[in-house]
Amino acid sequence: MEHHILSGKGVQSRFGEHLWLDIRLLGKKHIEGKLREVKEICEYFLGVDPIKDLIPVRPCQHYSMGGVRTNYKGESPQLRGLFAAGEAACWDMHGFNRLGGNSVAETAVAGMIVGEFMADYVGTEGADITVSTALIRDAYNMQASRLAGYCNSKGNENPFHIMRSMQELMSSNVAIFRHGDKLQEAVSQLQALRERAKNIAVHSSARGGSPELVAAYRVESMLRLSLCVAQGALAREESRGAHFREDFKLRNDKDWLCRTLASWNMSEDFMPTLNYEPLDVMKMEMPPGWRGYGAKDRVDHPDTPVRQAEVDSIKAKYENGNRFDCQDELMAYRAKLPEALQGKNARLGEDDNGRLVEAGN
Repeated sequence: MEHHILSGKGVQSRFGEHLWLDIRLLGKKHIEGKLREVKEICEYFLGVDPIKDLIPVRPCQHYSMGGVRTNYKGESPQLRGLFAAGEAACWDMHGFNRLGGNSVAETAVAGMIVGEFMADYVGTEGADITVSTALIRDAYNMQASRLAGYCNSKGNENPFHIMRSMQELMSSNVAIFRHGDKLQEAVSQLQALRERAKNIAVHSSARGGSPELVAAYRVESMLRLSLCVAQGALAREESRGAHFREDFKLRNDKDWLCRTLASWNMSEDFMPTLNYEPLDVMKMEMPPGWRGYGAKDRVDHPDTPVRQAEVDSIKAKYENGNRFDCQDELMAYRAKLPEALQGKNARLGEDDNGRLVEAGN
């Protein structure tokens, strides 16, 4: 879809640049019965009836690949007591996940596992926190002063305009197809937007909820996160998953088989600090390989063929044997689960040791 739009075949309308999706041939009965939610989304958000009208569509982000770096318990190694699960976490269940179905599984499984660890942590003495009321008051006053600053500002910047510029910049320069020149331009313009954000003024003085004040408060953090994404993409000179560099088209496991870790000293740094966490191929149950999509061309990690040979040998040894023993030799994990979840999972057609049994036995 993105390639079609970039080739000049997109549609310009009140919805922005997009393609048309036509489901009218399915008929009213099918759309109202099997695609009711699709019909309601079209009506409520677009003002179109998919039974009679074309639907404007375009690619967009629906999942964040990454988040708070955690250990196997879902706890941050940097901040004691901070747990993250699902889309908010980099928890390693699926690695760099980019499939929508995986996100549902990860949320459900992480909720079950990390939730147990969170409950255990809360019940320990290590979770006891002694915080002075002065510290709480200082933190409160800092945020109150920030909010008041937007309302009392003499600046002339609109938070919604800055947010819209940021969104358009990320969509055009840091989307599916990326290039070093566009990424550098994105970084520069995001820095300029951060400077403009210092002059945001909120004009609404009505009591109660203020969408303008909320936007002003959020947009600075959104710009920081955008800079993490854009700067991380600019530094990663390869293509991997949904990160496709037109100027570095190969996946390069030799040099880039690592996670990008972005950190930010909020009071001092103008840009995020990027560090990298290498992945140990020799501990992988599935060494890097071709996963059935994208080009097969890549630069392999030197340990990949060695580990793949080990994996193949282990699987051959247990071909008709105990799959639990096979799993333990490939990648043991049960000891890292909460005690209540360490039991063996059952499959139809297997005995208690994970061996296939004949029907009727």
